[in-house]
Amino acid sequence: MKRFHSLKKNSEFQAVYRTGKSYANKYLVMYVLDTDKQGNRIGISASKKFGNSVERHRFARLVRESFRLNEDILEDGKDIVVVARTAAKDKSFDKIESAFLHLCGLHNILKESK
Repeated sequence: MKRFHSLKKNSEFQAVYRTGKSYANKYLVMYVLDTDKQGNRIGISASKKFGNSVERHRFARLVRESFRLNEDILEDGKDIVVVARTAAKDKSFDKIESAFLHLCGLHNILKESK
């Protein structure tokens, strides 16, 4: 099984928050920071206002799966932090994936279709 690359340390999240660029839509807020590393890393954040631990973890799984399925169409060398908005609480995978790809398009991190 392929290892999942993610942001883990608070300092990594803070670096993306401080120096990264952010865009938001109805369900998600996405921060993106260019790095010189190979591949992309993702960090997922959902506050306690979002819901209990079951709801927060479900959201994280949906975003992680959206990232995994679309990782090959994203440009390399990015640190991405996805923050939950309360509107995303009970949404389906399709809506979360659509919101994720919409923000990737706003950040211009989708590879050009050839």
